[in-house]
Amino acid sequence: MAVPTSASASASAAAQPGAPDAAHEPARARRWRLSRSRKLAAGLLIVGFFALLATVGAALASGATTVGDDVLLAPSAGHWLGTTDTGQDVFKLLLLGSRGSLLIGVVAASAAVAVSTVIGVVGGYLGGAADEFLSLLTNVVLVLPGLPLVIMITDYVGNRSLLVIALVIAFTTWAAPARVLRSQVLSLRSRDYVAAAKVSGERTWRIMAFEILPNLIPIIASQFVFGLILAILTDAGLAFLGLGNLDGRTWGSMLYFAQNGQALQLGAWWWFVPPGACIALAGTGLSLINFGLDELLNPRLRTWKGARS
Repeated sequence: MAVPTSASASASAAAQPGAPDAAHEPARARRWRLSRSRKLAAGLLIVGFFALLATVGAALASGATTVGDDVLLAPSAGHWLGTTDTGQDVFKLLLLGSRGSLLIGVVAASAAVAVSTVIGVVGGYLGGAADEFLSLLTNVVLVLPGLPLVIMITDYVGNRSLLVIALVIAFTTWAAPARVLRSQVLSLRSRDYVAAAKVSGERTWRIMAFEILPNLIPIIASQFVFGLILAILTDAGLAFLGLGNLDGRTWGSMLYFAQNGQALQLGAWWWFVPPGACIALAGTGLSLINFGLDELLNPRLRTWKGARS
């Protein structure tokens, strides 16, 4: 799988001599830049909207899976987004799908970032045989085709719960962030404050946790957002192919049932357009957040007036 472009650019910019160190900027300057980034603000607004839907969805979507007699009704006052071929309300299904898709995305991204952070920081800082072994492991996972590997594992695993799907996605996506973090650690470990910590007798784990890791937080945040996008899209692809968790509602499972119900041939656009639009809109919002974080890390990318001053 390809290394995330924006995070790689951020890491390269941070590693260049004379480049601003985002982790050491005053908090006031960081808050000012956050408020001036329109991309970041728009992305947070979009993702916050879906997070709200996922949070309150369970309360508003009671009876979403109940089969009824109102089959393939177009959007109306009674059914805001119409109904399916089994009489289920599409709007309520969409609320449940928001929770399922975001849950998979958050769990998969968190697990992948946790593994990549440990491997990237430990390998990059220790060097030697440990770094060679972890780099070999990372390279092996990187050369494996991501989507076919996910399909093969999910097809082999009998239990296709949301948690299992998320962990499978995390297993196939941790390698690229680990490589980015390792390259940044190789630069950070030669800094003066790290050398001073070594001379003062600080233990290795404390240097990695309190001297190295805080400087990686902006890059880790960018990697988390990228992993969230990838996990949501991967889950949607798996569910559309019938390999995801079809018992638990996600946006991808809605597309799967719409395809099987021949929604396109029947002209029931309200069945497949809303979940597809949610996937596209959530991906757009997360991408805007990623671009905004990248602007905070790399001053050359800032577009608002006075950003480089």
